[in-house]
Amino acid sequence: MKLKIKRELLLENLNKVSKAISTKNLIPTLAGIKFDLTKEGLTLTASNNDITIQKFIKIEENNMSIEKEGIIIIQGKEILDIVRIIKEEEINIEVIDELKVLIYTDDEKIKYDLNVINKNEYPNVNLEKSDNYVVISSEQLLNIVKETAFATSTDESRPVLTGINFKINGDLLECSATDSYRLAKKEIRLTKPVEEIYNIIMPGKNIIEFSRIIDDREGEIRLHIFNNKILLEEGDLLFQSRLISGNYPNTSKLIPEDSILKITANLSQLYNVIEQASILTSDKEKNIVSLSTSGNLLIVKSVSNEKGKAEMKMNIVKNNNEDITIAFSAKYMMEALNALNNENIEMSFIGEVKPITIKNLEDDGLIQLVVPIRTY
Repeated sequence: MKLKIKRELLLENLNKVSKAISTKNLIPTLAGIKFDLTKEGLTLTASNNDITIQKFIKIEENNMSIEKEGIIIIQGKEILDIVRIIKEEEINIEVIDELKVLIYTDDEKIKYDLNVINKNEYPNVNLEKSDNYVVISSEQLLNIVKETAFATSTDESRPVLTGINFKINGDLLECSATDSYRLAKKEIRLTKPVEEIYNIIMPGKNIIEFSRIIDDREGEIRLHIFNNKILLEEGDLLFQSRLISGNYPNTSKLIPEDSILKITANLSQLYNVIEQASILTSDKEKNIVSLSTSGNLLIVKSVSNEKGKAEMKMNIVKNNNEDITIAFSAKYMMEALNALNNENIEMSFIGEVKPITIKNLEDDGLIQLVVPIRTY
C-alpha cells in the first residue's frame, strides 16, 4: 500500500473513527485503525465491543494520490498522534512489508517507521444494511439527542434506562429517555413511513457519540435496524452500535393527563432564576430548590444550613387562581429547560408530590417531566 493524502483530510476522518477505539479492549487488534486502500479511495475502520465506525474517503482531484492498493492495521493512538503533530500539508503512507509502515513528509525531514498489526488478526467487521431502512433528517436526529439523551441513566444496574427507547410505527417516531427521576419524550413524523414496527433501545452514550461526528447536518440518516444492532448511515459514514436487550418501561403512563395549575413563563428568565437560586445548593443535598406561585409571581427559593438562603422572583401567567408550592432538583429542571427552544414554555402541576410537566408553548412533540422531591 502506498498513498499521499492531505493531512487535514486524514486527521479529520481519523478523529471520527478513533471514537470507536478502546485501550481497555480484550482484543488487542481492536486498538488499531484499519486502512483499506483501493483505486476508489481510502476506507478507515475502527471497532470495539460496543460500536464500529467506518468512513470512506473518496479519491478526488488533489485530495490524495494512490500508487499501490492494500490493507494495513495501524495502532490508533500512534497514527492519530503522528498526523496531529505533523504540520506539512501532505502525508505519505507506505507499507514496506506486512508488518512495517513508513509515514513521512515529501522532504523526508519527518519520518516514522512503525510496527503494525497483522491484518489477518483483525476481526471481520460486518456492517450490513437493510432494505427496510428508516429515513430521518440529520437535524431531527440531532434534536432528539439534545432533547432526550441527558435524561438517560448512568446506573448500569438497570441497563435499559441507560439507553434511548426508539418506537417506530408507520410515520410516527417516539423517543423516550428516563432515569426514573425525570423523563424526556419526543415525537416526530417521518417523511417516509415504514412497514415494520420497531421498539429498540440504543445506548445513550453511543448515539451522543454519533451526533458528534455527523458530516452533513442538513442531510439525511438511514437507520438499518436488526435484532441486536443498529447501523446508522450518513453519506460515507457508517456507525454501528449494539442494542440494549430488555423491555423499556411504558413511559406514556408517567405523563399526567390532568392538571390543577398551568403557568406560562419566559424560558430564559425561568432558567436564570432557578440557576441563581441553586448557587447555594449542592449535589449532596440533591440541588433542591422550591418553587411557589403567588398571584402572577413565581418564587424560587433554596436553603442551605451551611451557606444561607436565596430567593428569586419573576412574573408569570397562570390559567387559574390556584397556587402551588413544590420542590425539585435544580440540576434536573435546568437540564430539562435547556432542551426546550421556544421563547415561552408551559409548566403543568397536578400536586406537590406529582410530576411536573414542561413543554414548549408551541407544542412540537417534546415533553419533559421532572419528579418532585419531598422536603418533609
